[in-house]
Formats: sequence, C-alpha cells, structure tokens
Amino acid sequence: MTKRYPLRRRVASAALAALIAGGSLAGALAGELSGAPAAYADSWRDKEYWLKESGITSAWKSSKGAGVKVAIIDSGVDGQHPDLKGAVVGGSDASGAGSLDGQKGLGSKPEHGTLVATLLAGRGHQPDDSTPSPGADRSNGVMGVAPEAQILAVSTWLGSPNPGGRSDQEQIPAAVRWAVDNGAKVINISLGSTSPGWPQSWDAAFLYAEQKDVVIVAAAGNRLAGNVQVGAPATIPGVLTVAGLDREGKASFDSSSQGITIGVAAPAENLVGGMPGGGYADWAGTSGAAPIVSGVAALIRSKWPEMSAKQVINRIVSTAKDTGPAGKDPIYGFGILNAEAALSATVPVVDVNPLGSIADWIRVHRRGDLRAPAPQPTAPPTSAPPTLPEATIPVAKPPSQVDNALPAAVVIGFGCIFAAILVGAGVHLRRAVKNPPEAPKEPETGVVEVADKTAPK
Repeated sequence: MTKRYPLRRRVASAALAALIAGGSLAGALAGELSGAPAAYADSWRDKEYWLKESGITSAWKSSKGAGVKVAIIDSGVDGQHPDLKGAVVGGSDASGAGSLDGQKGLGSKPEHGTLVATLLAGRGHQPDDSTPSPGADRSNGVMGVAPEAQILAVSTWLGSPNPGGRSDQEQIPAAVRWAVDNGAKVINISLGSTSPGWPQSWDAAFLYAEQKDVVIVAAAGNRLAGNVQVGAPATIPGVLTVAGLDREGKASFDSSSQGITIGVAAPAENLVGGMPGGGYADWAGTSGAAPIVSGVAALIRSKWPEMSAKQVINRIVSTAKDTGPAGKDPIYGFGILNAEAALSATVPVVDVNPLGSIADWIRVHRRGDLRAPAPQPTAPPTSAPPTLPEATIPVAKPPSQVDNALPAAVVIGFGCIFAAILVGAGVHLRRAVKNPPEAPKEPETGVVEVADKTAPK
C-alpha cells in the first residue's frame, strides 16, 4: 500500500506562482508512515543508481564534502531523521511561522525539505539506528551525494496561507541572506516558478550571495507541473540551473523543462529520499536533480576550499558530458553531470561565471549601483496576503503522479496573466524534447538575458 499525494494546479492574474520544483512522491513507505516496523534501508540504498552512474562513488575517493556548509532553502528539514543525525548544524525560519531552527516542516508540502536534504547530504545509519560513529556501518538508509557536508536548514512557507505574514517575495531574499551570513558555501533552492522574471526584491539578495562567493543551485522545474520553460529563480544569471534526466539518462519529459539558462542535467526520475519522522519515499522531479548537483558542488568546495564559486560552477559544467546538439543547448545545458570528472579533471581557470552574473544584469536592466551590497530589506507586514486562488481554467488530469510543484501565497505583481498549461502543449513539447532547438547565443558580455514579461499575452 502506498500513500499518494493529490495533484493541484493554480494560476492567478498579475501573480508569480513560486513552486516547489518537483517533489513528487510516487509512493511513500506505508509501514514507516503508519508506525509499522521500518524496512531495512539497504533496499532504499540499492535504489540510488545515480551514486555510481553519475560518478559520485568515484568522486568520494577525493572528497565527501567535509567542512562545507550547504543551505537548503525549502519547507524545513527534519534533522532527527536517522540519515540526518549530526548533519544539520544550524537553521532559521524565513516564514515567521515555523520553529526557529528550520527543522519543522511548513506549508502544503512539509516533507519536501527532508527529501531534498537526505538526497544531498544523507549519511545513512546503522542497522540498530544508534547514533552514527566514525567508521561505523551505515549501510542502511539514504546516502547523500555529500555525506560529510553540513546542512543549514532554512524553512519557508509556500502553498497555503502563511500565518507568519511573509510572502515568498520576502521569504526568499531573507533566506538567501541568512544562509550567506551563516557560512553557506553552497545554497540549494529546489523551488521554481512559472515565470522567467523575478521580483526586484530578490535582486539584492542574489547579488549579495554572488559578492560573497556562494554557489547557488536551482531546479529547472517540471513540464508536467506547468513549467514548460525554466522559471525564476533558475533564470537568474549566475545561478547553476539543473535540468532532469529519466532513468535512461535522457531528458525527462515530465520531470524537467527547457530554457537557455540550464547549466547541467542530472537524474530526476526514480529517486528516493527520507521523510519526516524516519520514513522513506520514491519521488521524482528537478527538486531531486538539484541537490545531486549541489552535493557535487560541496565535494568540490571541500577538496579545494579556496576555489571561487565561478570556478566551481565552471568545473561542473565544463566536465559535463555533452548531450543533444553540440555545445550548450536548452535541454541539457552544457551536458550531463559527471561527478568523477568534476573532481579529477584538469579544468582551465576562468575569469567569469559561464552562467552569467546578476551584478551585470542589474547594471543593465535595473540601472543599479553595485558599489556595495544592498542593505537588508525592511521588516515584512504582520499579516499574510491571501493565497493564490484556484485555477479558473480547466486542466486535464496528467498521466502520472509526478508532483505539480507547490504554489506560493504571494502576489508579486508583474501585471500579466500566466497560464500554467496550454491545451495541446504536450504534443509540441514531446517533439521539442526529441528535437531540441539550438540554444540562442548569449551576449558577448556573458550576461544571460532574461525577459521581464511573465508570459506571452
């Protein structure tokens, strides 16, 4: 027996829907959730095909992420999960409604952050579920990509009315700033949206992270969830955007999207992760692909502590296996993640981030003054705005139980209506996946151009 999570779709006029970019639960372990004896987790470990196929087990010969703090901006992380004991070293709540340490599940998908955390930095656990010790057998449970990395849990409230009074327009920049100020060298954001644009309130926080030399990794979003094209924050220049692969190593139709800002592709189907309370679940989506890449970034930053963020990103994308049209393309980006090569190959030093710079974008599009980091934004209102209304247009039931992502509770006001899914788009998109268009050339400055409009009229 499995527990399935219903699909929902929402759209709103003059609104940007912030979404969890793929936390699909194809089936949660019923015994774990009902209090029955836990299944031995080696059955879950055996499902982690990406550890070998993406070169991660080979990369562990060089690094396991020790000494690197990775912030997970999500719905909260259960630090008491057997596979996360000792991994969560700090946290904060950006919503104003949760626990102060970021370890309480929030919003309409409270389990999502724990799924992401175990995939990124799970440590497994001993068969007797005792506190892990150095050299102990950890053959049970989920082993993350960077099992020795430390987690900073930053909780947000998305998908339902936030009793804490903060919209995602306020939560996301606050979460990014807190992560940077508390020592994160990598930030994972498995959140997406249906709009390529982002509110100006996000500019300063992402600029701050860039200036402080932090790697930000974001999920590209899922077609089945309405993310036909990559949406913010994965469109922000300098962010390492991750597309999804199916079990055959090809671009996933359901669990990915497309866009010129994609940097690399990683597994996004047939994933497993930990659930709050000690359970496990199968899931799918770029929400899972992103922490795989974030984990590799942590491995690199552990091996080369002085390496800059732009060099880390360049090392990941330049060692990726080129797939699809030659060179960078809007389906695979620079190619498929190769963790072993990222940790061992000789990579030329670059002067710029191959995925652009938010500083350059602000200078051109916002006419911003970048002489110093922008000040901390003012305090948020004391009451939450209403959630986005239910969709007023009919939406066909999708063919599978892949999660449709998580709508946020904020109106950001870009001033135009975005339809989550266009009727009949499936046929066109399937053709696009099989025959992806060539990626548009980026400006000579290296800045990724991002449209200000949220959707075609």
